[in-house]
Amino acid sequence: MPRKYSVLIVDDEAGIRQSLGDVLEDEGYAVHAVARGEECLETLGRKQFDVVMLDIWLPGMDGLQTLEQVQAMEHPPSVIMITGHGTIEAAVRATKLGAFDFIEKPLSIDKTLLTLQHAVEEIHMAAENRQLQEEVRGHHRIIGDSVPMKALRQQIALAAPTSGRVLIYGESGSGKELVAHALHDSGPRAGNPFVEVNCAAIPEELIESELFGHVKGSFTGALEDKAGKFDEADTGTLFLDEIGDMSLRTQSKVLRVIEEQRFTAVGSNNSTSVDVRVIAATNKNLEEEIRKGNFREDLFYRLNVIPFYVPALREHREDIPVLTNYFLGEFSQTYGRRNKHLSDPAMETLAHYRWPGNVRELRNLVERLVIMIPGVRVELRHLPPNVRCDGAAPAGESSGGHGAGFSTLQEARAAYERGYILRKLEENRGNVSRTAEALGLERSHLYRKMRSLGIASGE
Repeated sequence: MPRKYSVLIVDDEAGIRQSLGDVLEDEGYAVHAVARGEECLETLGRKQFDVVMLDIWLPGMDGLQTLEQVQAMEHPPSVIMITGHGTIEAAVRATKLGAFDFIEKPLSIDKTLLTLQHAVEEIHMAAENRQLQEEVRGHHRIIGDSVPMKALRQQIALAAPTSGRVLIYGESGSGKELVAHALHDSGPRAGNPFVEVNCAAIPEELIESELFGHVKGSFTGALEDKAGKFDEADTGTLFLDEIGDMSLRTQSKVLRVIEEQRFTAVGSNNSTSVDVRVIAATNKNLEEEIRKGNFREDLFYRLNVIPFYVPALREHREDIPVLTNYFLGEFSQTYGRRNKHLSDPAMETLAHYRWPGNVRELRNLVERLVIMIPGVRVELRHLPPNVRCDGAAPAGESSGGHGAGFSTLQEARAAYERGYILRKLEENRGNVSRTAEALGLERSHLYRKMRSLGIASGE
């Protein structure tokens, strides 16, 4: 059922209040009418209206004074001014004060309804825009109640209101982009552009054009002028993802732009000033890259004003159930499926899995389960074999009924052995010789066992 919009008429002429109110009610609006500006403010203090139709000439507080106080409200309605003959100048002033539009007396019904329709359409579009922004913010939520995630949210709350440059460290798939979005959305630039550049995905010969833009004819294929990412992000945030993969030549130019907030497009002689907050992210150890000569030390110190570390999923395993249930709800709604839930053995297996792809891998797995599992309950047997084997509870921990999820005794034994060996490798910091000694095996025997169980030596 379409929404019924509400209109408050404010006019000291009883005849206009009555006739205009009757017309609007016939058109499907919910109408209330008052005679004075003071009554208008009192009514708006008690009830929210979508549109106020406000006469300029009122006894006591006039329409312009009333308009100023209406606009000062936390959620002001849309205001259409009603003007008499010779008050167009006042109507223009009202528009500057924030009125949506104005209509003249004697009122034309067609023009009045058309103006009101336009105001309602703007309200509808603004509501849709707010909903879309909320949905986008929902996709960028940082979920988890573990100590590392609470600490991360506290850091974001402190850094977001500033324009300080941020360098985000973390493994691929751990959520670096979410942190960048959260910093932007929680700060003073939230309503301005957020522009993302994946430095690893752009060929070396094109990255300067991508970042700084180019002019027509500056190189083969430059058929027209193109704005760069720094220009697009003006007054907003530029997120340089995988900054560690940027070439030294481009690094020097980015450094200059960060220092001067000016850049020159490829093929141009004119520089452009911008106001951009730069947030960078990397999955590399940049200090090690500096020692290798792959990253500029001066750029590192320009970017590393506020360092952030996004923990790998295995470092906050207690958030796995919360994340899993969140993704289950998200994808069930996206694909129009009934809400699914995981059995205890399946959830416990996810909690023990190493998640080399971090939150992105978990999200992709949940999406697959929502699409491919017909029922509402996800059992252990529905999980991929690598997750079931790698996620088996280590020795000494309760299996929580894991055995029921394996189709054969051999499969269950292999899963147990794999989990046990992985734990011993972790205890010995990945040293195979010490792990073999701890297990009472020959080193070559352990290598063969690891190969048969699909354990890479780097694990």
